[in-house]
Amino acid sequence: MPITPEAAQPAAVSQAPHPARPLRIATVQAEVVAGDIAANVAEAAALIREAAAGGARLVLFTEKFLSGYEPELITSDPVKYAVQPGDPRLAPIAEACRETGAAAVVGAACRTDEDELRISALVFGPDGTLVTRYDKQFLFKSEQAYYRPGTTGCTVELDGWRLGLGICYDSGFPEHARAAALDGCHAYLVGALFSVGHGHHESRIWFPARAFDNTVYALLANHIGTTGAWRTCGASAVWGPDGRLIAEASADRREVVLVDLDPQVLRAARESETLLADFVVYGAAPAAPRARHVLG
Repeated sequence: MPITPEAAQPAAVSQAPHPARPLRIATVQAEVVAGDIAANVAEAAALIREAAAGGARLVLFTEKFLSGYEPELITSDPVKYAVQPGDPRLAPIAEACRETGAAAVVGAACRTDEDELRISALVFGPDGTLVTRYDKQFLFKSEQAYYRPGTTGCTVELDGWRLGLGICYDSGFPEHARAAALDGCHAYLVGALFSVGHGHHESRIWFPARAFDNTVYALLANHIGTTGAWRTCGASAVWGPDGRLIAEASADRREVVLVDLDPQVLRAARESETLLADFVVYGAAPAAPRARHVLG
């Protein structure tokens, strides 16, 4: 089906109906090659095909998967190590989506038309079209010298499911996931880099909290190996709308984790845990600017 981008400025709360059927999503982790866009694109295309063979309708990748984390390398030559609008190097990802009918959310450093660097999530529809780009809104302190923050949240719709996008440090701010929930999102998808030790500790606090507080599924795709001098902890995972862990990858192996988002589980959680509904009743704050895009 063709993809119809739909820009939206939602009201304070957007009432979205519960989806009619489950949605299978893959969260994936694989070691990346520092600065090698072609190699990482090829790996992304392979992972999309592998996940789609398992029935995935959408594949979630880590933060800056296409280059590795590598801020100094990326800023040394942004034309080479970041991707640009219309970048022909992305063609294998588009082809894999088109061939399989799976959508993908792929992390990348992006150079904008204004020659600014952003930490982004590129959204490819199931027909291979690059539908939109979400830019990380909350930059970690070490990123602020290299990148500009995004100013707009992003919701994508697929098979009746509304999916809010985040990148790494975004997930540490409760307001970020709450903005997605107020836009009617049923799930919160985050590509990240969490390191061993404190980073792993943070992820295991933030993600179940974001899921439970908003009664949404929360999905994490995390790096394995070392990237940008960070020793990462893997453990890409999915939490249910009750905050409980559903599935988790290993700390250090290439893996595709497949999970079915279930509308009945979502409905039951929202009937049992009324935090989001009560937040609305007692006066939701106006939502921040947000774009919404339909993936077919």
